[in-house]
Amino acid sequence: MPHPNPDELFHRYYKRWITMYKEGAIRKVTMNKYLMTHQWVIKLALKLKVGDLTRITYQQLLNDYADGHERQTVMDFHHQLKGAILDAVDDGLIERDPTRKAIIKGRTPRPKKPKYLNQFELHTLLTELDLSTDVNWDWFILLIAKTGMRFSEALALTPNDFDFAHQMLTIDKTWNYKEDGGFLPTKNQSSVRKIQIDWQTVIQFSELVKNLPENEPIFVQNQNKIYNSTVNNLLSRHCEKAGVPTISIHGLRHTHASLLLFAGVSIASVARRLGHASMTTTQKTYLHIIQELENQDVDLVMRSLSGLS
Repeated sequence: MPHPNPDELFHRYYKRWITMYKEGAIRKVTMNKYLMTHQWVIKLALKLKVGDLTRITYQQLLNDYADGHERQTVMDFHHQLKGAILDAVDDGLIERDPTRKAIIKGRTPRPKKPKYLNQFELHTLLTELDLSTDVNWDWFILLIAKTGMRFSEALALTPNDFDFAHQMLTIDKTWNYKEDGGFLPTKNQSSVRKIQIDWQTVIQFSELVKNLPENEPIFVQNQNKIYNSTVNNLLSRHCEKAGVPTISIHGLRHTHASLLLFAGVSIASVARRLGHASMTTTQKTYLHIIQELENQDVDLVMRSLSGLS
């Protein structure tokens, strides 16, 4: 970066910082979030200079952004700015860290829709699917329910990824559905994985894909552009017809993980199956279920101990 200057406009410093430290080092979707944050800085603090960043001016920027955003979104905004600001402190452009003790405000989140179905609801939903002899989106819904894959991972599946003899499925790529298609790497290295599939899924999919090109995506054939919303809308209609809570495709992933946890599968195994980078991610995402299971465990322990007298 050119020689630091405390009189430089903060939005210009921030744009150069993004280009220098983030471009090429983070995924495109994350990069877009940084660029969106940059646009908000222009909108809310166009004339703010780097050297004028104090706890008060920074808090004002956060407050202005919080007006109209939920608290978690404001937290993300804060984290995306903080790295650049701490570098400006290190460069001697700002005397003290203006992000210290920042107060994160924002709107209360809207009531959350149900994220997952219970076992009975999932079973009811799956009986509604039209599993014809040809590939369709209902097969896609079934596969995500049975494997807990991410949307982009399931789109990238080819017949070659199935090892029917060993009941295994290899997940080692994603499909670039947000742009012009084509294979991309997985979200992270932990997302490259082999997962066991049940015998019923083996029978169904071995029949479904037997005449398809081995190295071409099963669900992307002859489709120019795929929208997450198209499949979510179809799933919503199935949920309504089945009389179960309406969830998204990502909600099927949550459903899959929840059912495994309730069945007593370890957090470590669920984390591996979902392709989480660490068990911490799994624990954070499914905290409410884990707490529920811990309560059941306490009851079990108490009953066991009371039987010892």
